[in-house]
Amino acid sequence: MLKKTLAVIAALIFISGCSTGSKTGIKTITSDDQIFLDSVQYRSFLFFINEINPELGLVKDRTADWAPASIAAMGFALPAWAIGAEKGWIETAKARTLTLNMFRFLINSVQSNDTNATGYEGLYYHFLKMTDGSREWKCELSSIDTALLLAGIIFARNYYAGNSPEETEIRAIAARILERVNWKFMQMPEGKGKHSFSINLGYWPERGHDPHGWLGYNEAILIYILAAGMDMPDYQKSYKAWVDNYTWREPYPGLGHLVFPPLFGHQYSHMFIDFRNIKDDYMRNKGIDYFENSRRAVLTQRLYGIQNPHGWKGYDSLTWGITACDGPGDSFNRDGMTFLGYAGRGSAGPDSNYFDDGTLAPTALGGSIPFAPDITISSLKSMYDRFAEKGLWGRYGFVDAFNPTLNWFNKDYLGIDQGPFVIMIENYRNDFVWKYFMKDEIIKKGLERLNFR
Repeated sequence: MLKKTLAVIAALIFISGCSTGSKTGIKTITSDDQIFLDSVQYRSFLFFINEINPELGLVKDRTADWAPASIAAMGFALPAWAIGAEKGWIETAKARTLTLNMFRFLINSVQSNDTNATGYEGLYYHFLKMTDGSREWKCELSSIDTALLLAGIIFARNYYAGNSPEETEIRAIAARILERVNWKFMQMPEGKGKHSFSINLGYWPERGHDPHGWLGYNEAILIYILAAGMDMPDYQKSYKAWVDNYTWREPYPGLGHLVFPPLFGHQYSHMFIDFRNIKDDYMRNKGIDYFENSRRAVLTQRLYGIQNPHGWKGYDSLTWGITACDGPGDSFNRDGMTFLGYAGRGSAGPDSNYFDDGTLAPTALGGSIPFAPDITISSLKSMYDRFAEKGLWGRYGFVDAFNPTLNWFNKDYLGIDQGPFVIMIENYRNDFVWKYFMKDEIIKKGLERLNFR
């Protein structure tokens, strides 16, 4: 079933001008795997073409009718559009126009402490109205989501390097957006205990800053690299606060790593930063780099799925992968078992798991393909074979989440789930996003200042 169905999809993609993966430097993969990855990547890419406000460059958080834009999804869209252009899925001119429309909106949007603004101090609110880009609900000015948006902007200003008026304007606006970011505004003051000098999680005009800063290992390492490269005062003290709260564990023999149970924390910064063969002081002492750390986190989750300590249906060597995602919700409370809605699910071994209720997320594997391609690709193919026709696969490829114990399949697709499929498959194939992102002066300066070598 898998080969026949995906062959049809792959043929359609090829007709539309899809790259067959013959570029110099691409990794050798089997034809079956190539067909499969093309299909997954293309379907996921369509989210960033259809679920948008093209005039403003806004990208929906999820496919639900009521959903606002997500600034993290906007950050993921920028390389996704470029990848689509490279593969012939859209015209290069369209990718350029979508990017420029987003940049024009961002630079001209309201930056103030007003509750209906788009951002403040150069940072942006987590969710924005799809109609006009103003703040949605009473969400926070988000440091991590802003960082992911800025990462997309940094990629774009290096990718669009031509001399056309459009590409020249893209680079000029990107510089202005980056120059006005005030990371100092989000830096915790001294006297906050272990949170002193750390980067704050968020800010609300109604009640001020969050009482917590980003500490320990997770997706926020990107923030500290950006802040150091963008001349935030006391960046060394900020990074020390971050590193001093790391947790190193060895959940299984030979798999010692910095733990963060949801796999998205091992993916999001890596979508842009190529951590292979560069180490800060902490990792030099451990003898590995952050890329290897993510690989071990992925292997740990697979072993957890095989071990299946809670006895959930479906978990095995080919059905695993836990990260933040939707869930069936408490309406499925059965036999004393509680099931959650959206939650930061994860596992770093049998004695370190977050909210494991039998719900799995394909993006946990798709966003981890560069770290462990053999086990992630084969597992995704197996999931497709077993569950696609039951509801796991649809117009944008793999849905956000499913629960085999309950035979529950989510109806929604999320931008921050589809983005890792598009970006990390391309990074695996030819280092595409890494190649452009790592040449940026902000990133080179940030890594150097934090003693990555």
